[in-house]
Amino acid sequence: MTREQLEHAIRAACEVSEDSEIWIFGSQAILGEFPNAPDELRASIEVDVQPKNRYDKVDAIDGALGELSLFHQTHGFYVHGCPIGEAATLSQGWEDRATRVFDEISTGGKTGWCVETHDLAASKLVAYRQKDRDFVRVLLTERMINTQILLERISSLRIDEPMRERLVQWVQNTADEL
Repeated sequence: MTREQLEHAIRAACEVSEDSEIWIFGSQAILGEFPNAPDELRASIEVDVQPKNRYDKVDAIDGALGELSLFHQTHGFYVHGCPIGEAATLSQGWEDRATRVFDEISTGGKTGWCVETHDLAASKLVAYRQKDRDFVRVLLTERMINTQILLERISSLRIDEPMRERLVQWVQNTADEL
């Protein structure tokens, strides 16, 4: 996925949801802070979004722009409308750290709020799938995130202590390897 495709997703999701702002919280949120992120971080063809003010329009986005939709077939990527709380576990205060993607032309005057990279990494680690750990490993290798800040974000996640300890251990081991 490219930054231009993300901007297209913002325009389309805002139009379908009748909202001027959306939250972007999946892996492609990386394009908010890093428009030219490494290819390994931009491999997904899915943008996970939730309207900021029109939460009730999540299903409308998924229906009109989601996987196998005409939008997907036409543009080669799709927009997955889903509630943030069901799809991601985010650190406290994440909303205040989100990166604004806005331009009168490229986003049509609409705003995409991309989850900040350390918050995104912590969320990916909670999912703990191999692809998510690989994603965070690239962030660490490329020095796109700071280990200490990531550990702080993990400490503010609403997760049980055994999981928190597992994530902290993974981060420390991975940072030591690098």
